[in-house]
Amino acid sequence: MVIDRSGLAEFLRRRREALQPEDVGLPRGRRRRTNGLRREEVAALCHMSTDYYARMERERGPQPSEQMIASIAQGLHLSLDERDHLFRLAGHNPPARGAAGEHISPGMLRIFDRLHDTPAEIVTELGETLRQTELSVALTGDLTAYSGPARSLGYRWFTDPDTRRLYASDEHHFLTRLFVAGLRGVVTLRGPDSRAAHLTDRLLAESDEFREVWNDHEVGVQPREVKHFVHPDLGAMELTCQTLVDPRQSHLLMVYTAIPGSESYEKLQMLSVIGAQTLRQ
Repeated sequence: MVIDRSGLAEFLRRRREALQPEDVGLPRGRRRRTNGLRREEVAALCHMSTDYYARMERERGPQPSEQMIASIAQGLHLSLDERDHLFRLAGHNPPARGAAGEHISPGMLRIFDRLHDTPAEIVTELGETLRQTELSVALTGDLTAYSGPARSLGYRWFTDPDTRRLYASDEHHFLTRLFVAGLRGVVTLRGPDSRAAHLTDRLLAESDEFREVWNDHEVGVQPREVKHFVHPDLGAMELTCQTLVDPRQSHLLMVYTAIPGSESYEKLQMLSVIGAQTLRQ
């Protein structure tokens, strides 16, 4: 496929001008004269330099990679149809849709962008964190930094001892059953050639504990609404988890809150201070 530079540039400009700061979780400010978003705002949302993005709108520069186009599609809050169109304009075949896709829907992103004051994350059906709020990072660390199979919380649970330190010890047995049963359900749903099946094969080869629990053939273990975290600075925190599901992409938006007036609620307020200090550092 050949890049359509003029079509790509026009599409990017139109989409940028159609978005308002509040659509993507940015403050509007008092002196805004630009229609829609500024180029530097879009570049920041897409994790690239302003110069690189500006050159695409001016029909210049090298052909953007598939990874770059995926980042732009997410930063501009494109729908799946718009994302696919952007890929073709850039001279690439669109990625697969469905359970294996990591493109977050605009509606879910709009909700996520408004969750400034609480821990929240968007995860795949394999427990891979795609987005986190600042408070979520302060609570559990940056879970988007992992690569390969370690992106999956279930994989880390059986291969990285540090993962379990984030959760109360009396919950560990239940979480072990939950992760194994959940993975079995995804393998059954997606088939023997799925990413879930390959992840299962790795865990069977690497973890005696996983292999033992897997052989129990347990299914249908449901997550509990109340999660018991152990923060390295604040200690035990009891948080309620509410989940919003995007069935088309099999993504989950998980939002963690505490009962007002409780000890965990006070710790969440302290967590916001800790998180801000960490970001400044």
